[in-house]
Amino acid sequence: MHAQNELKTARNIGETTIDEVEIDKFSAIAAEWWDPFGKFKPLHKFNPVRLAYIRDGACAHFGRDRREKRPLEGLRLLDIGCGGGLVAEPMARLGASVTAIDASEANIKTALAHAGPLGLDIDYRATTAEDLLAAGEGPFDIVLNLEVIEHVADPALFVESTSQLVAPDGMLVMATINRTLKALALAKIGAEYVLRWLPAGTHDPRKFVKPEEAKSALMKAGMTVTAEAGVSYNPLMDVWRISEDTDVNYMLTAIKTA
Repeated sequence: MHAQNELKTARNIGETTIDEVEIDKFSAIAAEWWDPFGKFKPLHKFNPVRLAYIRDGACAHFGRDRREKRPLEGLRLLDIGCGGGLVAEPMARLGASVTAIDASEANIKTALAHAGPLGLDIDYRATTAEDLLAAGEGPFDIVLNLEVIEHVADPALFVESTSQLVAPDGMLVMATINRTLKALALAKIGAEYVLRWLPAGTHDPRKFVKPEEAKSALMKAGMTVTAEAGVSYNPLMDVWRISEDTDVNYMLTAIKTA
């Protein structure tokens, strides 16, 4: 749990962010993404806070009225590590043209199966950010990497790749878990072994990322961090809310300035 100044790259093992162990872990429970009482129950409770943060930040940056039914109309959005589509679907309903990717084919199949009957036009693909870059995809007005960086094999490459996919003056939103003793106690031990919110082994606390590390990596990738927020859980009210406490969960917004 000792501090480090920056995210370390692992280029010597190949230009990829894929961690096969992590992919297999989430593929095994892919069918449960849309069960609000299943293994992804915490994400369902957490999701409204994330969605409001993204919507409000995007509307403020692009000069949109967040009270409109489809305030993100005309904006291209990339959801990296989309899982079953818990964020991609609401973003599409808000008017964004959504491309959603995940390294797990099982996750993508679940996302497609859920979105299809709803008539949502989302470009789901089983691929990675670096593969999108290699194929000349993008750029995107909004790039999301939410609760993904703590599951990849090469965090530095992941930040670099996702940042390159952002259009000039576009925005990136990153959400992850801080590497603190408090996060170890709550997000790992508490969530997985005490409250049983998540399957045991969901997170490796050694892969948690401190905000200063994430911000440093974003700056090196040509991004300017413009907002930082903590996300805290109130056990008495059983609700999540935006807060100034970044000791456990936090979100960053960065703008492409280069």
